[in-house]
Order: sequence, then structure tokens, then C-alpha cells
Amino acid sequence: QVQVAESGGGSVQAGGSLRLSCTSSGFVYRAYCMRVFRQPPGKEREAVASIYTLAASPRYADSVKGRFTIAQDTDKYSVSLQMNSLRPEDTAMYYCALDLFPANCALAPIEGTKDYWGKGTLVTICS
Repeated sequence: QVQVAESGGGSVQAGGSLRLSCTSSGFVYRAYCMRVFRQPPGKEREAVASIYTLAASPRYADSVKGRFTIAQDTDKYSVSLQMNSLRPEDTAMYYCALDLFPANCALAPIEGTKDYWGKGTLVTICS
């Protein structure tokens, strides 16, 4: 059973850093696309970063470009999102979504994509 779990959320002051991990399990390793989404309180969900593990071509939303870095870990089943220079507007529930058969790894998945989601982790940035 394929599973995804997020860890590393928490509460920090504005300007601080957090490292979010997306750990997958339940499949024999193959290159995959991992997307990270967030949903601020009372707002719609948005994609913030994606990475295809077979290619060094991460993608970022404009709102996080230059502050967030997504990369595959030495544990190839895990991906980390390093979040620096955090702002109050980064406050949100953060979710990881694993796509095992990606047609592409754009921030927005193709409609109908079968992906596996974690339960989310809360990131709170205090001003």
C-alpha cells in the first residue's frame, strides 16, 4: 500500500527556516514526481514546489521562488522542502502528493492524475 507522510512542520518567527520532509513507502523504487501543496486558512490550495527524481528540474511557485528549495534526500524515497526567509503568509497546512507515473512534473498535475497524498503538516509563521 503506497503511503506518503509529511514531517517537519511547526511554528517559527518570520525570517526563520523550516525543513519539510515527504517520505513515501509501499512501492518498489522507481523515479517519481513529488509535489508539495499548501492551503492557508480560509484559502484555496496551491502548489508550491515539485520535483521529478529522474531529472534535476525542480519547479516553484512565484511566491516561494528563491526562498524554498526542493530536493531528493539520500533516502531516495524521501524528498525535502527547505523553507527559508519564512513569512506570515507562508502559514498553511502543507501536503505532499506522490505521482508514480508522471506524464510530467509540472506544479499542477494533469487532470485525472492518480496520486497519493499525505495527511499534511501545519506550518505557522509568527510575525
